[in-house]
Amino acid sequence: MSSTQKPSSPSGRTSGMPGPGGGRGHGATRIERAKDTRGTLRRLVEHFRPYRRAILFVFLLAIIGTGVGLVGPYLLGKAVDALARGLGLAALARIIVLMIGVYILSWLANAGQGVIVATVAQKMMRTLRNELFDHLQLLSLQFFDGRTSGELMSRLTNDMDAVSRVLSQNVTQLFTGLLTLVGVLVIMFVLNPLLALGSLLVFPLMIGLVGLVGTKTRKAFRGYQAGLGSLNGILEETYSGQRVVTAYGQEAATLAKFDAANETVRKVGTHAMTYALLVMPMMGILSNANIAVVVGLGGWMTIAGMATVGTIASFIGYSNQFAQPLRQLGDLYNQVQSALAGAERIFSILDTKPDLTDREDAIELARVEGDVVFDNVSFSYVPNVPVLKQVSLHALPGQRVALVGPTGAGKTTIVNLLSRFYDLNDGAIRIDGRDIRDIMRASLRRNLGTVLQQTFLFAESVMENIRYGRLDASDEEVIAAAKLARADQFIRHLPQGYQEVLSERGANLSEGQRQLLAIARAILADPRVLILDEATSSVDTRTEVHIQQALLELMKGRTSFVIAHRLSTIRGADQVIMIDEGRIVERGTHEELMSLKGAYYRLFLSQFRGKEEPERSS
Repeated sequence: MSSTQKPSSPSGRTSGMPGPGGGRGHGATRIERAKDTRGTLRRLVEHFRPYRRAILFVFLLAIIGTGVGLVGPYLLGKAVDALARGLGLAALARIIVLMIGVYILSWLANAGQGVIVATVAQKMMRTLRNELFDHLQLLSLQFFDGRTSGELMSRLTNDMDAVSRVLSQNVTQLFTGLLTLVGVLVIMFVLNPLLALGSLLVFPLMIGLVGLVGTKTRKAFRGYQAGLGSLNGILEETYSGQRVVTAYGQEAATLAKFDAANETVRKVGTHAMTYALLVMPMMGILSNANIAVVVGLGGWMTIAGMATVGTIASFIGYSNQFAQPLRQLGDLYNQVQSALAGAERIFSILDTKPDLTDREDAIELARVEGDVVFDNVSFSYVPNVPVLKQVSLHALPGQRVALVGPTGAGKTTIVNLLSRFYDLNDGAIRIDGRDIRDIMRASLRRNLGTVLQQTFLFAESVMENIRYGRLDASDEEVIAAAKLARADQFIRHLPQGYQEVLSERGANLSEGQRQLLAIARAILADPRVLILDEATSSVDTRTEVHIQQALLELMKGRTSFVIAHRLSTIRGADQVIMIDEGRIVERGTHEELMSLKGAYYRLFLSQFRGKEEPERSS
């Protein structure tokens, strides 16, 4: 088991414990405080810069499409006046043909801009997804310790989708809507200024409605997306731990937890959607009221000889065109608020500075000898809660160092620091005389091979899962590693052998088989420093004997750090380091520590029923 002393999550969740700071300052609360709308918009616009020529062409098409579309109601008025004056079917036919041509041209322009903007938006979203995913690879385990995977998945799915929908579908609508409003106003004032003023009586009410509802929806949608992130976290956590849920019969409790989170999302979602759905019907009422004003005022002006019937027909058409973008803008405003809330959350992740970075003068580590020194190393995940206290040890090249001690003593923390998953607080760790903080992390880890107690396998073939240890390895090298790990026999009994595609996390294999593949992966990597964290804990005793033989061959000439609770497996270690409460309390060979009859002796004794076995072994 892991021996790190990590506290409970402040969020109350049951997995993914917080690292330093307990996750505070990095969690969802900090992210949700981001409210810089202008800054978010500016950053989104920056992502469009590589496509500015295409965007300019889209705007040109939008201007053409909108401008041509505005001619339609004017021609309609001319057609009405032609009928009223009895100009004949030939004149009317010319106007109708012209109207058809206008609407076809408008449709072509709108369709063209839609295709282009959708293409550009999806390219931009691909870039943004890559940026977010790449940035996540740069962040240390400390960042992930304080977050659920569902919360981060929500950034890559829900938040990205919210931004994508607006950019792909609504950007051109927003622009053409504004163009239509301006164009309609200009044409109406040119046709009849008095009737134009009358048709604007309802306009302030429309603008006020959009502004009032919009301020409410942005806050509501931000809360809704945060709730979806929490809900996704519960879903992912429950799915990953379904066997534990079933084994302990906690289906009802898990359902209750999910139902509570789901109910929270429902309430927040209902609140957000209610505000959003208020806009359309109220805009429809105001639009109809505007038409009523135009008809009433226009009828009076026609009787008074101040306008023609065709002009009124044109104004009714323009009133509809005027109301339609306002209704769209009201709906778009809600969608934009949702997208901005999502973009804020995405950018907040991108703004998180990696706390583990390579120094500018960091060196590429060549193949090492494996001389490892811990010099007065102290470390804590949470301030003022030390996990390691002035730990010093020296592993010579090729030595096997066993780290033993009770659960929570700090054994896994030692190897985590050696891998530089975290940076230590005090002291130094050196490999071949070089401080690991002066070494590029990628080259450091290429020289380290790790087999963890909890094996992670990808939903790919057995061959590719082993090859993950060294991507350029040939099939023959992969098979040789599997044979050395004693995994070849069971692999060949799989239906597709080495090409058998594993289910998620390798759930279609036994725990022991998964661990054998992890050992084969480490063998293939051929590291100079090995880290074996309970590498044989999930296999039976008979299989463990074979694996130990393979590991002994693998450890020859390599510096190895072995964490084992089965103390019988580390009797041949060159050094046994006994750790308790973050300090080294004893060190020596197995025989030396047994002769002391101290902490190691008592721990070893606790694994046997009587004293005869440990006394004989000493």
